[in-house]
Amino acid sequence: MPDSPHPFPFLIRIMKSNTDHPVIVSSETWLAARRELLKEEKEFSRVRDRLSARRRALPWAKVETKYVFDSVDGPASLADLFVGRSQLIVYHFMLAPGWEEGCRGCSFVCDHVDGALAHLNARDVSFAAVSRAPLEEIERFKARMGWRFPWVSSHGTSFNRDFGVSFTEQEVQAGHGEYNFSQREIGGEEMPGLSVFTRGEPDNVFRTYSTYSRGLDLLIGTYNFLDLVPSGRAEDPEAPMSWVRHHDRYEPAAIAG
Repeated sequence: MPDSPHPFPFLIRIMKSNTDHPVIVSSETWLAARRELLKEEKEFSRVRDRLSARRRALPWAKVETKYVFDSVDGPASLADLFVGRSQLIVYHFMLAPGWEEGCRGCSFVCDHVDGALAHLNARDVSFAAVSRAPLEEIERFKARMGWRFPWVSSHGTSFNRDFGVSFTEQEVQAGHGEYNFSQREIGGEEMPGLSVFTRGEPDNVFRTYSTYSRGLDLLIGTYNFLDLVPSGRAEDPEAPMSWVRHHDRYEPAAIAG
């Protein structure tokens, strides 16, 4: 199969002659390349807008099960998690009973939540994380991380299983289960995800959207920053988040400055 055409043909000769170093060009050449890329960026934005519109236009499914969660304020229904608002985002956080700490990847995602809460609330959206671990285990890890967002326990309920993020011992041993709307390999008893709900009267709750796996990238502001810099994410394709640590576990030199 022939190579795909380079988006900036006039840079090919320079790049081939100096593949181990950045391409150094004049300001005029850089500006021409930047304008070419801008065309693709604008088309990407238009495609993203169309995809977002289709996401919002999905049909709703009524949640028939009356889930009851453990919260710091006592038992809470799914409707209670809306806290009076009409829309709710639930992050399915990987923290199973008995785990010493929460998933590094989920922690990476949720490091971006607290700063967004005021803005989400102002747009009639509530947020809550849900895990299978008992509430006391959740609260212990939450305090360590310094997070403020609501986080409840689904311990003893089928919530995680029903929303495709928890798996049976048999599925774990087999190494596959129903995840991201298809049968696929799973890495353990818990997998990450996000679900969106809206509320009707009287306390009817409808599922409007769920996403898993790479669909969660949208929540990670750090990735958006890394995608702007020359080295990019610089991740191992086989283990893309292997570099991520809980934010209190990075070496001091890595966060100095």
